[in-house]
Amino acid sequence: MADMTPATEGFILHWGEMGTKWGINRTVAQIHALLYLSPKALNAEQIADTLSVARSNVSNSLRELQGWGIVKVVHVIGDRRDHYESMKDVWEMFQIILDERKKREIDPTLAILRELTAKAKKSGAKDAHTHERLKDMLNFFESMSAWYAQIRRLPQAAFIKFIKMGDRVRKLLGFAGR
Repeated sequence: MADMTPATEGFILHWGEMGTKWGINRTVAQIHALLYLSPKALNAEQIADTLSVARSNVSNSLRELQGWGIVKVVHVIGDRRDHYESMKDVWEMFQIILDERKKREIDPTLAILRELTAKAKKSGAKDAHTHERLKDMLNFFESMSAWYAQIRRLPQAAFIKFIKMGDRVRKLLGFAGR
């Protein structure tokens, strides 16, 4: 990785590692990290050169990041190439990522749980245990999804304040010291 400070390189490498743990391709995560730290928009060639990755890999990764809604194309006067920049507001970026993960992972799981719970119920006594287990799982996912929808409607400043409340919420609910 050419012309990077140790802090920049360290973050890009770590973000790539974390990406793999979150189910994201390492190069996608590294490109995101590079764009997040970059003070200016970069074109695909600059990204490929900086990270020493194939140009085709950069193109595919940029499409994925655009699909997530956290990287966008920008144009630079005097340069016909597309340039890319990451969202800089960490709170907004993670809310978008959470929205996408909910859409891609939680919503399909909810749909399947609803379908399978109904099927198990129709099977009667033969599937009674499975029905109860699926119903519990469905109730959990529906409750968490409803909670997320409520939290997501908060203005960003209120959301940040809520998150930073930490243990004060436990105290407010009467669970201090537990």
